[in-house]
Amino acid sequence: MKTVIKLAGALLEDDATVRSLARQIAALARQGQELLVIHGGGRIFTAALKRMGIESKFVAGLRVTNRETRDVAVMVFAGLLNKRVAAAISAEGAPAVGVSAADAACFRAEPMFHNEVEGSLGFVGYLTGLNNSFIESLWREGFIPVAPCLGLGPDNELYNINADHMAAACAEYLGADRLIYLTDVAGVLDGEKVLSAVTWEEVERLVQSRVVSGGMVLKLEAAKRALEGGVREVHIVGAGSPDSLLRVSQAADRLSNDPSNAIPGTRVLREMLPAAQSALSAA
Repeated sequence: MKTVIKLAGALLEDDATVRSLARQIAALARQGQELLVIHGGGRIFTAALKRMGIESKFVAGLRVTNRETRDVAVMVFAGLLNKRVAAAISAEGAPAVGVSAADAACFRAEPMFHNEVEGSLGFVGYLTGLNNSFIESLWREGFIPVAPCLGLGPDNELYNINADHMAAACAEYLGADRLIYLTDVAGVLDGEKVLSAVTWEEVERLVQSRVVSGGMVLKLEAAKRALEGGVREVHIVGAGSPDSLLRVSQAADRLSNDPSNAIPGTRVLREMLPAAQSALSAA
């Protein structure tokens, strides 16, 4: 089982949460799963920029990343946060190794355009390739690769990548069986209710009707890409629920006939399964 796990940056701000997630990730590795962990860290990054007196600028919701800002991104993502996550997992008995874009040119990127102008966002990119053989070599040796949201461009520069989209692209390139987004909310919300399942056809309706907004829009768009790329399961799950990662990983949709929806969070599906339809009807 190949699984890509994306950790929301907000989860990395609390040491107890990091330890809980590390314990669950280590448990999955001991069960024989091949894991790739992707993480963000936007709020910690923004706080670091503020401490250094660097102003954060945004265009259409995207951070403009000049060289100075990019260098801080590398320090925070590939340095502080990456090592924090890898160390926590390793402490639980499952050796993890922090890998960044420059390591064996593992994660390759292209600059992102805005208004059809290349470079208008600075060092902001999107993932275009993955060194599969490098990741697989780590798996064969029993390591869990942990990667920040950075890519290596054709100019040999590092680019900041949206972590949600990077996780989806990695899942596609690896041919992953499962993609799990661990967030600081319970799942996709309609008001206060967690939607147990949505199909990729419903994503646009949820966005246009403003049922979802902000970061959840990016997650749903990324989830749709992953499904289109052949990933079998995508889950958006709140890390606040005890052992939520383990519960999601151990419950395959095709075996879930519980209308009370014992699987936490929201499943994003190609098409609605009978069990999911029953759960929605019962909600």
